[in-house]
Amino acid sequence: MRKPYIPSVGELEAFCACARVGTTTGAARELGLTQSAVSRSIAALEDRLGVALFTRARQRLALSDAGRSFRVEAEALLARLDAAATSVMAFGGQESVLRISVLPSFGRSWLIPRLGAFQSTMPGISFDVAARLAPVNFDADPYDLAIQRSAHRQSGAQHLHLLDEVLVAVAAPALTRTGVLSDTELLALPLLQQSTRPTLWPDWFREAGVDPRRALRGARFDHFDMVVDAAAAGLGVGLVPEVIAERPLAEGRLRLASDRRLDTGQAYMLIHPERSEALPGFARFRDWLAAELAGIWA
Repeated sequence: MRKPYIPSVGELEAFCACARVGTTTGAARELGLTQSAVSRSIAALEDRLGVALFTRARQRLALSDAGRSFRVEAEALLARLDAAATSVMAFGGQESVLRISVLPSFGRSWLIPRLGAFQSTMPGISFDVAARLAPVNFDADPYDLAIQRSAHRQSGAQHLHLLDEVLVAVAAPALTRTGVLSDTELLALPLLQQSTRPTLWPDWFREAGVDPRRALRGARFDHFDMVVDAAAAGLGVGLVPEVIAERPLAEGRLRLASDRRLDTGQAYMLIHPERSEALPGFARFRDWLAAELAGIWA
């Protein structure tokens, strides 16, 4: 049974619109309703809650203390309802939607350019893809699977190893005209930094036995694909996963600046709750993903 104090969606929309514009007339115009309909919704809402949400002066509405508190929650509720509705609408005409959380650079540089090929084999499957660096909580987050690093392993989930994370140093052809560079030569160039993983360049030079104290000079970027773009633009040398650098290297936009590689000890993993195995298309996508990566680096 619906509790009598719980507002309707229409009442919440009328309240939030009045809070934004300050008049029932303006709210009615925004919502495509009559002024009297908005006024009735506000009166019904205040009666339902037993508290005045607005103070009224000279035909203007100002939020009361209770109204200011309620507005935060009301707007959040409407936003979540909108997100839920649009998510479900993605199923329109499709057998199933796979909701994927993916590392931003891996998604943009590797996964998305290949999704069309997979979808052509399973036209009834659509995708809802979100870029995310943080670990996924499958009990609270609306994802069926995540493609993340092995550092994001979590209890209660299934894990499939996809690919070891190996980094390569890359730069625009203009910076590597003489061929691959020594580590000393690399240190003389701007070293593009991945701001969420600031130890990568120091790790690179420590492995080579080179003092890493100068390794943190250079512009900083949030994501590896931004580092790739900056390197291609000639801003310096980037240290990026080989899987992400594969396409720009093949296209000639980048060249290897060193013949060394850095194994970070991490791997790309497909992480998912057990319930996802029952989803249409999940097993096919999982097997396709593993085969695509194995085919590239076999």
